[in-house]
Amino acid sequence: MSTAGVGEATELWLLWKRAHETVRAAVIAETTAASGLSEPELSILVRLHESGGSQRQNALAAALGWDRTRLSHLLTRMANRDYVTRDKVSNGVQVALRPEGRRMIDATLPALDAATRRHLVDRLGPDGAETLKALIDRLLLGETNS
Repeated sequence: MSTAGVGEATELWLLWKRAHETVRAAVIAETTAASGLSEPELSILVRLHESGGSQRQNALAAALGWDRTRLSHLLTRMANRDYVTRDKVSNGVQVALRPEGRRMIDATLPALDAATRRHLVDRLGPDGAETLKALIDRLLLGETNS
């Protein structure tokens, strides 16, 4: 796996990055076309959906790995479209899905699932998908030990 001037670790990183970007772009393009949601909007709606419909704004920023200012600006736009609400609570802001946000994520999840299946799971096959999940779990486990 070695290339002159590039170490094996760097080569693996570049392959991982290229694969991720290729699959991500295809999945997002299909999902955006089906839903009209941008990738950042989709990320927020999915995260809120996964958390039961509500989450503290600082926890949302941390979970997404985003700057608080970026998140705040996007949440303002999403609130204007009735996707979310933001309410001041002690020591922070609580973000919650509104009915329109729930409707959007519920309508979008089938397209996201189909695109992910088409561009990732089907290409890997059942054994490859299980192996990838195990590898990702191992990588993420290292996150909690850092």
